[in-house]
Amino acid sequence: MKRKIKIVVISDTHLGTIGSRAEELHRYLKSINPEKIILNGDIIDIWQFSKRHWNKYHTKVIKQLLKFISNGTDVHYVVGNHDESFRRFLNLELDGFKITNKLKLDIDGKKAWFFHGDVFDVTMQHSRWITRLGGFSYDALIFLNSSVNRILGVLGRDKLSFSKTIKNKVKAAVAYINKFEDTVGEIAIRNGYDYVVCGHIHQPCIKTIKNKNGAVEYLNSGDWIENLTALEYHDKTWKIFEYDSSSLKNQESEEEAYKDAKELFSELVSDFNLDTNPK
Repeated sequence: MKRKIKIVVISDTHLGTIGSRAEELHRYLKSINPEKIILNGDIIDIWQFSKRHWNKYHTKVIKQLLKFISNGTDVHYVVGNHDESFRRFLNLELDGFKITNKLKLDIDGKKAWFFHGDVFDVTMQHSRWITRLGGFSYDALIFLNSSVNRILGVLGRDKLSFSKTIKNKVKAAVAYINKFEDTVGEIAIRNGYDYVVCGHIHQPCIKTIKNKNGAVEYLNSGDWIENLTALEYHDKTWKIFEYDSSSLKNQESEEEAYKDAKELFSELVSDFNLDTNPK
């Protein structure tokens, strides 16, 4: 039985990279029946994209999102820094699907503001080459982590997350995360929002940020590389979903045939009733 959810927020899946946990993400998507999905940036990683890392589960994630759209689920694609190439299509709107820079919603009488969060990253604004170098270093760490986890799996040991451990222990990383959250919260309070929802820093979180001008509920959807998390809103309550392989292991009940890029594009055109040969 699929869980009914009013709103699902997913970010930082980094499809097309070695670290993307597309198989787990696909199983999660197959387990839910959402009214609205917000893809909050860095969904397809254009910066580090590699065809050799795009396996059948990456395709299945795209197919499942298309299926949601065809079944009436609203899907909003909020662009991030790793998929910034899609900003050329800002405000593209098809039936049930829209690409945007930010999203404002009224949720049960409360104002919500959704954006990826890279706009508040100083390195993104002033030293993009540093950010890209960091991205490649991060990929190398994820590759090493994947190799170690394969060995741990054979030995029957629990998997480790090197980057998550580093972030949690290095003071500079902790300070950066705190600064990001405080900055986002301050601006949201100033603009009268009840919720502000981000991605970008791969740190799932729900907390109240307060200052002398008011308070706001800050939420971050985390990622699908290290934390395997999403935000879910239902019955007027937000919660963080954390992937559990034991509870979702049976979601792969129907084996779908792998589609290559040409087949996927053809089906996408069909799903959206696009005419590729206009008169």
